Amino acid sequence: MASSMAATATLSPPVVVAVKADPLKVMIAGAPASGKGTQCELIKSKYGLVHISAGDLLRAEIAAGSENGKRAKEFMEKGQLVPDEIVVNMVKERLLQPDAQEKGWLLDGYPRSYSQAMALETLNIRPDIFILLDVPDELLVERVVGRRLDPVKLRLQTHYQNVESLLSIYEDVIVEVKGDALVDDVFAEIDKQLTSSLDKKTEMVASA
Repeated sequence: MASSMAATATLSPPVVVAVKADPLKVMIAGAPASGKGTQCELIKSKYGLVHISAGDLLRAEIAAGSENGKRAKEFMEKGQLVPDEIVVNMVKERLLQPDAQEKGWLLDGYPRSYSQAMALETLNIRPDIFILLDVPDELLVERVVGRRLDPVKLRLQTHYQNVESLLSIYEDVIVEVKGDALVDDVFAEIDKQLTSSLDKKTEMVASA
């Protein structure tokens, strides 16, 4: 009996205190037809991050009839843009939900302007890494032809103005990834950057 108890004791696993970093906080931006949607799916699938798109969030809040949704709908029905304050509130509330806090988040296509980014900064919402998908204009135009009818060049111009306005806020965490390669190759580069960012967070926790 004693020997079997001793054997049982030796089988108990050693107690290891795991050093766990906070989950990843990622922002991603890319021009229309840059392949951003595909890369978001791949990132979400590998890292388990909660994918948050401001546009989807806005539609969901309106459909649910939430306070933010009702306010947003009033502006949209008048043909006006939804004020930053309302969208920032939606984004903030979504980022603070338990799943996003526990798994980390991937904020897709937002913020789009300096004022939106500053509003997030004042709420202490900041990414560990900001991925910028860089695809040459001629390729973007080629990809869009036949897929959309809206003026492509105008949308690209707006995209570049938006990105330009964010550089000063996120310059220390922005990583440009060439998006004109094969999908798997683009993801391999994003994967490398995210792994590196996660390693840095873990090191910081370990040395704290």
